[in-house]
Amino acid sequence: MSGLTRRELLAALAAGAAFGPGAARAYTGPAYLDAAVAAGEMPPVNGRLPLDPRVVDLPQIGRSTGRQGGTIRILIGGQRDIRFMPINGYARLAGYDFGLNLRPDILSSWDVEEDRIFTLRLRRGHRWSDGHPFTAEDFRYCWEDVILRDDLGGMLPELRVEGQGPVFEVLDETAVRYTWPAPLPDFLPMLAAPSPVRIFMPAHYMKGFHQSYTPQAELDALVVAQRVDDWQSLHQKMSRVTRPENPDLPTLEPWRPRTLPPAQQFVFERNPYFHRVDQDGRQLPYIDKVVMNVSSYDIIPAKVATGESDLQAFGIGFQDYTLVKEAEERFRIKVDLWTRTQGSQVALLPNLTCSDPMLRGLFRDVRVRRALSLAIDRTEINKALFFGLARESANTVLPQSPLYRAEYARAWAWHDPEQANALLDQAGFSPIRLDGYRRLPDGRKAGIMVETAGESTVEADVLELIADHFRKVGIALWTRASQRDLFRSRSMAGLTSMAVWMGLDNAVPTAEMPPYELAPTTEDQYSWPQWGVYYASKGKQGIKPEAPEVQELVDLVGRWRRSRSHDERLEVWHRMLSIHADQVYTIGTVNGTKQPVVRAARLQNVPDEGMIGFQPTSMLGIYMPDTFWLQDEA
Repeated sequence: MSGLTRRELLAALAAGAAFGPGAARAYTGPAYLDAAVAAGEMPPVNGRLPLDPRVVDLPQIGRSTGRQGGTIRILIGGQRDIRFMPINGYARLAGYDFGLNLRPDILSSWDVEEDRIFTLRLRRGHRWSDGHPFTAEDFRYCWEDVILRDDLGGMLPELRVEGQGPVFEVLDETAVRYTWPAPLPDFLPMLAAPSPVRIFMPAHYMKGFHQSYTPQAELDALVVAQRVDDWQSLHQKMSRVTRPENPDLPTLEPWRPRTLPPAQQFVFERNPYFHRVDQDGRQLPYIDKVVMNVSSYDIIPAKVATGESDLQAFGIGFQDYTLVKEAEERFRIKVDLWTRTQGSQVALLPNLTCSDPMLRGLFRDVRVRRALSLAIDRTEINKALFFGLARESANTVLPQSPLYRAEYARAWAWHDPEQANALLDQAGFSPIRLDGYRRLPDGRKAGIMVETAGESTVEADVLELIADHFRKVGIALWTRASQRDLFRSRSMAGLTSMAVWMGLDNAVPTAEMPPYELAPTTEDQYSWPQWGVYYASKGKQGIKPEAPEVQELVDLVGRWRRSRSHDERLEVWHRMLSIHADQVYTIGTVNGTKQPVVRAARLQNVPDEGMIGFQPTSMLGIYMPDTFWLQDEA
């Protein structure tokens, strides 16, 4: 029992337990909850944990064993940013570890047969944050009373195979099974996502907002009180987890919301029933409270540099690195540089389904896409904006991915204005005129309006450099910024000819992760939104892809979804990456860029290096913020 505090030792002795082999396990709860336990508001820690909690062996993964307690502060740019709490908390049925391998988390285990039959087993004795048992009933309610009802959203297309959803079964109180008619290899990855497919919800709570379980008169009163239109909208509002605005909604996350919006400060308090413990039996999370203070995006970097945040991984960027790094000498903060997981920090996305027939035809000509890529001087971008620390590359996977090949990164990504000019000549552009610009085949000045959401100064700086590069091959580049929703709607309507955005969202995939980003599969893919609409609507809307290479990408997605082996999925991934490298559907600039992660110097177990992005790391999620802990003040 070396290393235990006096309080923890007494707790272990009181439980009549030791940590030796064959002995009953002693668990240690946080002092923060002692008063509630003493008042009878909740049971002692042994009554709050599953019978088989998830044990996190911190020394085994190179972390230090922490102490429970304390509050950390995070700055956010607005109320919507409370969405980062469940993303970073990363309690999932199945989750990725540091090596991006899937591991049971909320689940105790699973069995998979033929990649189509999934049996999920829960941890016995696991409870929601309000103390109610977490059981198969929470899955049954979500399936039968929510997913199978079209008026509550219906079944997501991702859960259908060949147009059919699964057969759902409750095997016992802690086991459920989903059986599809054909393989669905991305089912477990969907459960491990930053915003996972939702297949369970707290039935005991949500039944109070459902027509099948609550009298209509009560629902009508709640509809009025919550200012929604009907009981279906009420159910959706009260069950929302992506933005945790309902403090009464039971959760399985490490911290539960305590603040009802609107507010300028949002408090998240430890979940008394959280299912993880460290190797010595201390219940996680170590930190008692997370306080998110609303600020302005413009001043977050300055506030971080004056020590007003204990953990900041968003709201600051590489452009703020010098500011926050210099602050290490004046304030008790530590600044590290993590690697962003995007395929390109800034990418140009020609719209191959834009409404302008001339530009649409030119962008569908691979010679034009290759020429625009060759015109870009990535070395200048890297040195001027990223201190040379980024990697000059096409928009593709990073070396940290097992799928990486150097030829994917190099493809059409070198600086060669001479070859770019030759390709533009071949594609039908006029020679450069006296004004320094070419003409399109229809006589218009050769120029591209690139549209942006206007949210990034880095994007603006990169575009300024690229405009100079394009000018040297006779192409004008203009920029139009608009609010994000308008930017997206214009793109989906075909009104944008080119967009600027980040590259691949997940540039560190394994073959077991779905390759949807590499084919037109959704309407919000700015390179080919109308083709994406066609796929997502099963051909009812949008435009069917005409290019054979694009149709092959769509077919390969289908092949991946039907695959039954790792080798087949690996083959699909490499074929898709190879097509992208050759066809240059998106034009990358640099990747492997750095993201400052700033923390209080006394906040422990935050890695000095890491990968950070939405997919697949769930921002900080795979690094388990529930294991971060605060040293005593010096």
